[in-house]
Amino acid sequence: MEFGMFHEFQRSPGQTEAAAFADAFEQVDAAERWGLDAMWLAELHVAPERSVLAAPLTIAAAIAARTTRMKIGTAVQVLPLCHPLRLAEEAATVDQLSHGRLIFGVGRSGFPRTYEAYGIPYAESRERFAEVLEIVRRAWTQERFSFEGKFYRFHDLCLVPKPYQQPVPEIRIAATSPDTYAAIGAMGYPIFCAVRLGTLSELRPLLHAYREAYAAAGHPGSGQVFLRVPVYLADTEERARAEPEPSIMHFYRVLGAQLEQSAAASGARAIEQRAERGQRLQSIDYDEVLREKVVVGTPRMVADRLADLRAELGIDGILAELNCGSRIPHAQVMRALELLCTAVMPEFRTVH
Repeated sequence: MEFGMFHEFQRSPGQTEAAAFADAFEQVDAAERWGLDAMWLAELHVAPERSVLAAPLTIAAAIAARTTRMKIGTAVQVLPLCHPLRLAEEAATVDQLSHGRLIFGVGRSGFPRTYEAYGIPYAESRERFAEVLEIVRRAWTQERFSFEGKFYRFHDLCLVPKPYQQPVPEIRIAATSPDTYAAIGAMGYPIFCAVRLGTLSELRPLLHAYREAYAAAGHPGSGQVFLRVPVYLADTEERARAEPEPSIMHFYRVLGAQLEQSAAASGARAIEQRAERGQRLQSIDYDEVLREKVVVGTPRMVADRLADLRAELGIDGILAELNCGSRIPHAQVMRALELLCTAVMPEFRTVH
């Protein structure tokens, strides 16, 4: 099972941007030292209260320069916001600098706010996503390529550099709504899933639809599933439960408000469901969060929970969000990361 850390390069209240970068890179360096499989980089814009990670490929290049072993993933690069040629060039450069350690995770993002900031209609996100992904693949796999689409047109171009990994770095796609699970399965890509808006128990039928579509399309194997989930570990059960509570509950209150507001945005799908989920998240209690949305506990408890999720959902790896809500103190995040790497991961290399 693959173990990764989902990193937003969090900025806590009152923290300077420079300090946020320093703490985040200390966590990256520790993850490399303690043997974590992959570091996953979010893409967040115009969110000064939350994150300084607006340029994931720039950060990925910096991580490539200071590590030698750990995979570096984007989770996710928001394709509709990108110019496809610049994206293909920069991602291939990161793959070259890291000697083939890039995992190219892509998605659309479920919130219109960033699209509004970039001046791109959210209603165009699906079509733009498909065009950008196709252009990047052609640029990486063809010596010269052309493309004619609704948003982009290119003729007889040769992109350099090509990726270090041939023919392309591994591409994983995030499912942002129920209908995308089967669509990604039919395309044959590994999938990211998450439970920020729903619950762990709701994932099972969605993943079944993904695997059915994957098999029906004739792809080899059964498809790979990677779960992004808030994870927190401490040396005692009491501390594991109490320490992250203010940050996690702050996150779900803010997320619920954003979801409710976004329900009326142009191009948003399932408006009534988004509004209802947003209202629900603003009133959810911590006990339900612990049951249905997060993995929290001692190393023994977390290992057992992850083993259960692997058996129930067939997951191939996790993206552990160790600072959900951006308000968990740096020292506690470091300890949670150390416990994940040194006390949980070894079990999945042996008995689990």
